[in-house]
Amino acid sequence: MKILSVNAGSSSLKFQMYEMPEEKKLISGVFERIGMDNSFYTIKFNGEKIQKEKDLKNHKEAFSILIDELKEYKVVEDLSEIKGVGHRVVQGGDYFDKSVVIDKEVKEKIKEFSCLAPLHNPAALIGIEASETVIPGAVNVAVFDTAFHQTMPIENYLYALPYEWASKYKIRRYGAHGTSHKYVSARMNEILGRTNTKLITCHIGNGASISAIKDGKCINTSMGLTPNAGLIMGTRCGDIDATIVTYMIKNYNMTAEEIENVMNKESGYLGISELSSDSRDIEDGIAKGNDKCILAQKMYVKRVVDYIAKYYVELGGCDAIVFTAGLGENSISTRREILDSLEVLGVKIDEKANNVRGEEKLITLPSSKIAAYIIPTDEELMISRDTYNLI
Repeated sequence: MKILSVNAGSSSLKFQMYEMPEEKKLISGVFERIGMDNSFYTIKFNGEKIQKEKDLKNHKEAFSILIDELKEYKVVEDLSEIKGVGHRVVQGGDYFDKSVVIDKEVKEKIKEFSCLAPLHNPAALIGIEASETVIPGAVNVAVFDTAFHQTMPIENYLYALPYEWASKYKIRRYGAHGTSHKYVSARMNEILGRTNTKLITCHIGNGASISAIKDGKCINTSMGLTPNAGLIMGTRCGDIDATIVTYMIKNYNMTAEEIENVMNKESGYLGISELSSDSRDIEDGIAKGNDKCILAQKMYVKRVVDYIAKYYVELGGCDAIVFTAGLGENSISTRREILDSLEVLGVKIDEKANNVRGEEKLITLPSSKIAAYIIPTDEELMISRDTYNLI
């Protein structure tokens, strides 16, 4: 059965197609700058990467070209071969605790929760509607980033604000990256050979979050009402004193919108280094002795270590720490700095094993009291699994 996994952004469309249940990846790619000048798309097929420039007016047009490419590469001969399309949806609120087949009610709920993910949910709806038009015979499935975190106990997801704010305004911790945390924790359990585990999963990239997972269920996560909570990220500030917002409004005449923009797009690595939001640029700056890059990295690592230590106590110990996503999979120095800081918990890094990028690997010594692994994430595969299982 052929399943298409889709991740629609406001001006992009990422996709992967799998043969299920074999989980064989058939083709992948991304359409970029949709609705903008200089739009283009990239296809990866049989180890070859092909980039093509194309005027992409909207997501429906991108979907149509996608279908043409699937036929061109003989991945499908007829649209009826595509039985399901799985869509990544960032925010499902407290309504969705699992993936669901998309119908009118589901689309209305995704739209309702757009206020909590204004950059992501509307884009997902665009992708869903484009899919329904271009591939009318396929079953469309919504896979929510927030669903995996719905097992958190109330004392972990509730903020110490008036209780009515949670019931009336839906203000609570939702988390994000749930599909990734679910994938790597399930893979970690496979490696350990059991499900009664205590795991700390670190999805650290330009966007970053950490989750505490007990027996396969999330009990806490670092992101909150929105993705701008918890860790320092590429351009997001993460945890701050909320009064900073009103302080800047009252004393420096900033608007709420201006502050929100700064906290989401001008902070984090970029804000502290005043150089870049890309960790690779930060590492280059550190190598050149750039003091602000050194400071940004110290702050980043400290925040990650703080959350790991917190969740270690909350879990009552830990069987394994998992690193995934951009930095987690590829930054040798960031992993080393984090694990060195956890030496007090008995963590002992294997320097030779850690000297890899993008490989699934144990990176601690046999004498380490907590194992640490790199596990490359595969959110698209998780989307395909959920879509296949629902169909």
